[in-house]
Amino acid sequence: MGTHVIKMPDIGEGIAQVELVEWFVKVGDIIAEDQVVADVMTDKATVEIPSPVSGKVLALGGQPGEVMAVGSELIRIEVEGSGNHVDVPQAKPAEVPAAPVAAKPEPQKDVKPAAYQASASHDAAPIVPRQPGDKPLASPAVRKRALDAGIELRYVHGSGPAGRILHEDLDAFMSKPQSAAGQTPNGYARRTDSEQVPVIGLRRKIAQRMQDAKRRVAHFSYVEEIDVTALEALRQQLNSKHGDSRGKLTLLPFLVRALVVALRDFPQINATYDDEAQIITRHGAVHVGIATQGDNGLMVPVLRHAEAGSLWANAGEISRLANAARNNKASREELSGSTITLTSLGALGGIVSTPVVNTPEVAIVGVNRMVERPVVIDGQIVVRKMMNLSSSFDHRVVDGMDAALFIQAVRGLLEQPACLFVE
Repeated sequence: MGTHVIKMPDIGEGIAQVELVEWFVKVGDIIAEDQVVADVMTDKATVEIPSPVSGKVLALGGQPGEVMAVGSELIRIEVEGSGNHVDVPQAKPAEVPAAPVAAKPEPQKDVKPAAYQASASHDAAPIVPRQPGDKPLASPAVRKRALDAGIELRYVHGSGPAGRILHEDLDAFMSKPQSAAGQTPNGYARRTDSEQVPVIGLRRKIAQRMQDAKRRVAHFSYVEEIDVTALEALRQQLNSKHGDSRGKLTLLPFLVRALVVALRDFPQINATYDDEAQIITRHGAVHVGIATQGDNGLMVPVLRHAEAGSLWANAGEISRLANAARNNKASREELSGSTITLTSLGALGGIVSTPVVNTPEVAIVGVNRMVERPVVIDGQIVVRKMMNLSSSFDHRVVDGMDAALFIQAVRGLLEQPACLFVE
């Protein structure tokens, strides 16, 4: 038997360090070739690390949340044959398998009490929750499904690799009576439990970027209401006529088109600002960041060259990028290079918001909820579909008057949607 050492790979683009986000294996696990053993995160995206060999996990080289250097030891695996690593009689290599970092990740995975392990099949055995601090392994899709169903994953047995909870495990759990003691707390029972959630991975990156943006950018926001009655009528007509063949249109591709047209007269807003070099770069291409909420946090995939895409082309690309971001499959290139960001909470958009500029950009356009309400037009009260745009700008680069004129231009285009397509 030999030892195969997987080192932290070079992700590219000159990155010297990456953050270890999550282990999918623990010491003692038997793993297969190409099985994903860990997720690591760069400044731009999460990257899966597969094993190039089959074997038994001997040691883990770090803990979730730890920042590791490229080339450092990530994991040791016992393999058939000689492997790629030869231990020499020195203290450090000999001690690696027994180091504390190899043992610490075990409680964060599916190490369960004996009564819980005995229920390896999905029978009606008593359900014993994981101990406090134990983290159930599950994909974002499984986590969302459990959240929607009101299920705490710590009560669900995982049958996947390293105890990973699969969709079939949720099916089995939901098919059993939910009366086991301790499984479903009474809604009026006193609770004294608490939970500590480490700020690691994507959540740490989001926190760092938001803090940096608020610290460096001179934010100001501008809110305007828009009558989107005509726009909604056009959207519904296009969907009725072309939806089956070209795909359904949401409001987003219309908003993107309005940004593209309005930015022709406001190049200072389609810009990025390097405040260290004191250089503003105005971009001809409109690369729109589409703020997307996933299970793990906020990501901003980029719709490139929105100025060159039709409504349906942009709609299809927005849908593809959003799905990739939500499933944690977006590449580094798809998550970088935006020149202006569009953010929307859809039906949860509220009345007003104050979005944070996505640095180094200088503008972000926020979409609030669309509602029907009475509006006075020519002295008459009529019901119209109204929607607010809540947008923020970097006041170091964008003057207040220019920001207001830009949003008014967007408003005019959306209220008279034929103007979106007049050259």
